[in-house]
Amino acid sequence: MVDKSLLIAIIAGILQGIFEWLPISSEGNITLFLRAMGSHPEAALQFSLFLHTGTAIAAGVYYRDELKRVLESLPEWRPNSAFQSRQAELSFLAVATVASGVVGLLAYKTLDAVVSELAGGGFVALIGVLLIGTGVLLRTANRFELGNRETPTLFDALLVGVMQGLAILPGISRSGTTAGTLLFRGYSGANAFRLSFLLSIPAAAGAGVLVFLDTGGLPTVEPTSAVVALATSAIVGYLTIDILLRIVERVSFWAVCIGIGIMALLGGIFILII
Repeated sequence: MVDKSLLIAIIAGILQGIFEWLPISSEGNITLFLRAMGSHPEAALQFSLFLHTGTAIAAGVYYRDELKRVLESLPEWRPNSAFQSRQAELSFLAVATVASGVVGLLAYKTLDAVVSELAGGGFVALIGVLLIGTGVLLRTANRFELGNRETPTLFDALLVGVMQGLAILPGISRSGTTAGTLLFRGYSGANAFRLSFLLSIPAAAGAGVLVFLDTGGLPTVEPTSAVVALATSAIVGYLTIDILLRIVERVSFWAVCIGIGIMALLGGIFILII
């Protein structure tokens, strides 16, 4: 018979491998799942962030050819449009990653203090409010999918980096906020999600490293469960990324975010009342 903690780890890894590619906040939904399974709010948050390392590996393998093309522009100088586009994307990834790291660290420390003060219901309600906010952002951004910009600017990098840093808060979708910001800036939906997922590789890896440094090791779960969850999220993430990116173009995930957010908000209020 499978140990309960190991089963929870496998389910969490599967959810991360799927939810990371959807603009519905994998962190927020997995944190809600772990809270429902009895995890302490702080432990649930740390474990959901840790699982991003697995999907960072999946994204790195999936986008390996594109990453190789971008990195090949480093030692060369070829003054043509293709080269300049790769250079712009490399600069975008570097600046946005630094910006998101600074903002994310500040947001994480603030969140850590808030979580320690909130009761269980208050924490769930907070995730619900942030999910609703993500849904509203996605709904608004969908109306701006009219542009055809391709080459990112320094301002784009800073803006997207700040938004991605804030997405460390459970309930704020990383892919939803970054892609949504790029839509506002005039990029097509396909290009916005492509840049968003390239940026997810260093960002997700950084989230895992942040948890590792904050906890002094693996999250507060059994090492075997942590490794199994990480491996599961990487495998499922790689197997599902292509089909789920196609689904994103067809499904109104803003409504999913708002629906889950309302349920979490009401559930948190109910817990506080009783």
